[in-house]
Amino acid sequence: MSESSSVGPSAASVEEFITTNDPDGSLARLDAVITAALPGATRVLWQGVSWGGTDQSIIGYGMIEQPRPRGRTAEWFLIGLARQKSYLSLYVNAAEDGAYLSRTYGPRLGRTKVGSASVSFRSSDDVNLGVLDELVRHAGRLVDWS
Repeated sequence: MSESSSVGPSAASVEEFITTNDPDGSLARLDAVITAALPGATRVLWQGVSWGGTDQSIIGYGMIEQPRPRGRTAEWFLIGLARQKSYLSLYVNAAEDGAYLSRTYGPRLGRTKVGSASVSFRSSDDVNLGVLDELVRHAGRLVDWS
């Protein structure tokens, strides 16, 4: 998230978003894995103009305070799931020992493109859902939910 991003939590229904934006069932399958791996975490649709200047809708799981430059923090999500034009994006805002978990788990996730804190793929069929479950549970253990 950058200083210029206006993406934030909305009152829109996550279920309605999945129903209307899930032609192949990928969002529903991934949502089920993430929700099961983060029991009790919030699940909110984040919407607005992103850091790249495009309108975004991201299903955010687990509210966290993310440190920002100059000592400030920002409310953000631990795990995010978004449908782009021709692919899906999974955002993993968790790191351990200086390495983003997306990079740590990336080689085992399947046919994906791994960035610093994101993973992109065309469909849930391209992702090893067992490894995704491990990744999300690992991220959840790194957060103080109290």
